[in-house]
Amino acid sequence: MKPSFLLALALPLVLAAPLAALAQPGAAAPSPSRFAVAGTPAERFEIDGMLVERYGSRGRQVILIPGLASGPWVWQDVVRRFSPEQTLYVLTLPGFDGRPGPSGPAFEGARAALRELVTSRRLDRPVLVGHSMGGTLALALAADLGNRIGAVLSLDGLPVFPGTETLDPAQRPQMAAGVQARLAGTPPNAYGQQQRQYLRGQGVLDIGKADDLAPLLLRSDRAAVGAYMGDLLGLDLRPELGKITAPVTVLVPYFEPDASQDQLSAAAKVDHYRSLLPEVARLDVLPVSPARHFLTIDQPQAVADALRRVLDRR
Repeated sequence: MKPSFLLALALPLVLAAPLAALAQPGAAAPSPSRFAVAGTPAERFEIDGMLVERYGSRGRQVILIPGLASGPWVWQDVVRRFSPEQTLYVLTLPGFDGRPGPSGPAFEGARAALRELVTSRRLDRPVLVGHSMGGTLALALAADLGNRIGAVLSLDGLPVFPGTETLDPAQRPQMAAGVQARLAGTPPNAYGQQQRQYLRGQGVLDIGKADDLAPLLLRSDRAAVGAYMGDLLGLDLRPELGKITAPVTVLVPYFEPDASQDQLSAAAKVDHYRSLLPEVARLDVLPVSPARHFLTIDQPQAVADALRRVLDRR
């Protein structure tokens, strides 16, 4: 496994997503997307700037946490399949999908809001499902709350940013500041091409879906995405993983044409992800192929099957 390869895959998401917010002032709002969540939530409320929308009222409680610069649209297929039989709490983090930005530390603020959701609503060992940064948040919350969490399903989300796992802790703030400075200096007219190139080349398999997804990232605030990104680059949750008591499942996207130039096999990628999750007592790391980063878009059935297995396991 070459960490530089993983970093090359991961950084375009960090760099491209904030560019969406650099669109020219006065640009038309994106048209309604085919990825919009269908139906009306049964309940809608906020916790410290985090929007929570509840769908369904049966079965187990499931918290759906989106990734960087994403919104509820990431979970539209999960909501359609599971809301009739489970209770789904669909989150939008501060600064994402049109929400006002965070008033304090981005990642730790979201982490605290998630703790408040579980405790104030007295959720009964909820299942945490997170995509990308949302998976990192799910792992953090599972470490914070121990046996109050029922299970974790992380879709390509890890406790440390891919490619930075060997970085000296003292270098993390410097790296984060450097990337944020590059973002701030990116000219607005670079946005469109880079956004589409990332989604077409690394985000999803289908070019048409990539082009439909690109306008959705326009909704996220540039400063907020940069703040979360800086926090992620400075973060390493591995020392906290021993506090997790819930079973953890991590889905690993794999697309052979993307990995062939580095001779990276699915098994090697799975092994590397597993190595980044030490001290997790009950861990499953499973490849999903063919798929890129947005697993719910590329392989909705595989995600649904994995979630059903998690829900069925007590």
